[in-house]
Amino acid sequence: MNAAEQSRYSDADLAEFKLIIDEKLTEARKQLAFYLNQLSEQTNSEDGKKRGIDNGNHASMADDLQNQANRQRKLVQHLEYAGMRIENKVYGICRVTGKLISKERLRLVPHTTLSIAAKQAR
Repeated sequence: MNAAEQSRYSDADLAEFKLIIDEKLTEARKQLAFYLNQLSEQTNSEDGKKRGIDNGNHASMADDLQNQANRQRKLVQHLEYAGMRIENKVYGICRVTGKLISKERLRLVPHTTLSIAAKQAR
């Protein structure tokens, strides 16, 4: 049976994707912890005075770190949702077309819910 005829990925395929997602989730959580730690250090450094950072630069750096932390939070959430889709055996199905997303795309962007065709059509 080819991918066009399949309604879902096999349990073996899902196990492969779960490993990829778990690995990326571990790394994303480490990055998030790093950003949150950096923010905490900046907050506890008396507005950056101990580091020799003026208030304008300190605020800009804090904003950048906050934005990076927010992006990591979203990535963690998307990866966790992908893990739930694997558990429910609906992982890899495009939410627009209802067809399977290519394995190549899922390996590159394991939290995606759109096929290339659906993404390009947006």
